[in-house]
Amino acid sequence: MTERFAWKARILPGSHEEHVSRHDHVWPELVEVLKEAVIKNYSIWNAGDELFGYFECSKGVEFAENTQARSPVVAKWNEYMLDVMVMEIDEATGAQPKMRRVFLLE
Repeated sequence: MTERFAWKARILPGSHEEHVSRHDHVWPELVEVLKEAVIKNYSIWNAGDELFGYFECSKGVEFAENTQARSPVVAKWNEYMLDVMVMEIDEATGAQPKMRRVFLLE
């Protein structure tokens, strides 16, 4: 069963273009980790300095969190992004805190 995951973050002032550029050149090894986590339909949206990310996990959110939490590539990417964005990380999962869905229309 596919589960959905959403996260939020904030772009640091003046860093929007750099944030976009880094995602235009996302590391192939990071993409491989996301594939290992069976993450699909991953997209990131922004409104001003606010970011919203969404993805689907066909092996479940817990599997995706665990795969990312044990990946040195994900840790390195998160560190690489520190100068352009602020993202809260749940120390227990190594991923962004879960957002609660309040509406769904399928």
